[in-house]
Amino acid sequence: MTSALDPRTGAVARCATPGHDPDSAAAAVRHLLTERRHCPPDEADTAAGRLVALARHYGNRPFTPLEEVRRELALDTDRFRRLLDLFGRLPELRDAVIAGPSGQYWSNTVLPLERRGVFDAVLEGRPGHPHIVGLYPGPSCMFRCHFCVRVTGARYPASALADGNAALASVIDELPAGSPESLYVSGGLEPLTNPGLGDLVRRAAGRGFPMTLYTNSFALTEQTLERQPGLWDLGAVRTSLYGVSDEEYEATTGKRRAFGRVRANLLRFQRLRAEREAPVRLGLNHIILPGRARRLLDVLDFVAELDAAAPGRPVDFLNLREDYSARPDGALSAAERTELQDILLAFEEKARRLAPALRVDYGYALHALKSGTEAELVRIRPETMRPRAHPQIAVQVDVLGDVYLYREAGFPGLEGADRYIAGRVEPGRSLLDVVGDFVTARAPVAPRAGDEYFMDGFDQVVTARLNQLEADIAAGWAAHRGLLR
Repeated sequence: MTSALDPRTGAVARCATPGHDPDSAAAAVRHLLTERRHCPPDEADTAAGRLVALARHYGNRPFTPLEEVRRELALDTDRFRRLLDLFGRLPELRDAVIAGPSGQYWSNTVLPLERRGVFDAVLEGRPGHPHIVGLYPGPSCMFRCHFCVRVTGARYPASALADGNAALASVIDELPAGSPESLYVSGGLEPLTNPGLGDLVRRAAGRGFPMTLYTNSFALTEQTLERQPGLWDLGAVRTSLYGVSDEEYEATTGKRRAFGRVRANLLRFQRLRAEREAPVRLGLNHIILPGRARRLLDVLDFVAELDAAAPGRPVDFLNLREDYSARPDGALSAAERTELQDILLAFEEKARRLAPALRVDYGYALHALKSGTEAELVRIRPETMRPRAHPQIAVQVDVLGDVYLYREAGFPGLEGADRYIAGRVEPGRSLLDVVGDFVTARAPVAPRAGDEYFMDGFDQVVTARLNQLEADIAAGWAAHRGLLR
């Protein structure tokens, strides 16, 4: 058998990446086909070249329907089916696709969901508990970020908190056990403005759901932690970092001296979690905004400062992202994106020096850019949105108990967002009831211009995958739908 150290194996592994040698990759694939007797020698040359082309395509353009690729390869149905069968027999080709420029789509989102079988539930119209549920408990937010869709001044009434927290507690209680990653806390509005959040966190942890809290950490004070000790049962605190100075924070959030407070809160949190030996993980989420690509290196200085506050308990992770909304004011200029590639390489080297324990997630696009290429960015438009969305995969529940179909729709008073409320969790009506009724009975939502902004990156990827799978099934490729599963 071929050794893992065999250079031919390396040629296959790199066949979807920029600058690969297709001839070397095809020669290696031909060897695998004949060595493992998957293909007669007289057919192996042609098949190998086509298999490399297939891996290269899906390593760069993961959501292409199979029928489109069949036409590009100019194969009839039988030959293409044979090619897909051969592809499935070579795990090296699967690995090559996942290692390609668009590999983060496969490894971070598509394949984990495929393993759970949740795409099938949507395609078949089967009701069921959502695989992922976001709790949106925050009644208000102290920031007014320029890229946020929140309606200025909009908030939930304080009188809604008691019933709302009871609804969220019922969602926690009914979610099937066995998927620790199924629950998270985010918003809409800032979760830490809900004084009952700690109780919800403790309730979820008691059921085996150590939730991640998405927060701006402005209210992550020592006093908050004392009033809500259940927050120590979180699986992780993921802080949105809007810069590394008061000036940057004020420009983004509209709040004066906000960074100073967030910095002090996180330094104190570091010391407290070390003293308590609390298992809760700490991470940062940073969106690279226009004009600030060069400031990315300063983020590592802040990470190093947090690490120094608690020797032995370094910051666990950093997620770097671009603005995924596709709004014109969120996009980096072409010149800044070109510069960003060099910045990311310098960032990676600096991270190894200053924060060697830090796990950096570059997301769908930046991972590819760091490697010298551009990943295909999925852009769903109203005409490609799915009128029934994907509630069997993911929903969001706000403090009123309203169940939102998309992650960026869960804001009070947001025009048009109420059309994406599947129903309300309330006494006598569970989350499963809401999802079941929406899937089987309620009329689909007719998308309008601008509705795509209710979808975040996850929603767009899930939608693109479902559209691809539906096209494959319709074209007769159900047995091979989506290529990788």
